[in-house]
Amino acid sequence: MNFKFLLSVFIMTFLSVSAISQTCILDIGSKNVENITKTFQLNKEQIHSLDSLRTQLISERDLQENEVKKLLETHPQSTPDELLILAKKHKALEDSMFETTIIYDQKLISLFNAKQYQRYVLLCTSANRIPISRQEE
Repeated sequence: MNFKFLLSVFIMTFLSVSAISQTCILDIGSKNVENITKTFQLNKEQIHSLDSLRTQLISERDLQENEVKKLLETHPQSTPDELLILAKKHKALEDSMFETTIIYDQKLISLFNAKQYQRYVLLCTSANRIPISRQEE
């Protein structure tokens, strides 16, 4: 049973990492907020928006992480079929969490002026990542 669990965790991690590695996220919910502020030279209004968006994202992510925890605690894991179903459900939750990250990053990116956005695109391109497009208002 331990081997099956480890295998399922490996599969879920691999699937999540492959999706993350393509999109150029800022991940405003992480601890690198100061780097974002300095790199893009955010003004006071943008910093206030960043703080607000970050709080909302963390709250939403906490709910999603609780869903993952509940899934892992309650889903049957006795057979290969059950583990496969668990992996698919876990992948769907991880995808949802990643989409939430992108949505909140996009909200901040949409507040960037032209020069800030150009810097973001340049950094993404140099890292071989796909930039998140700005929302049209």
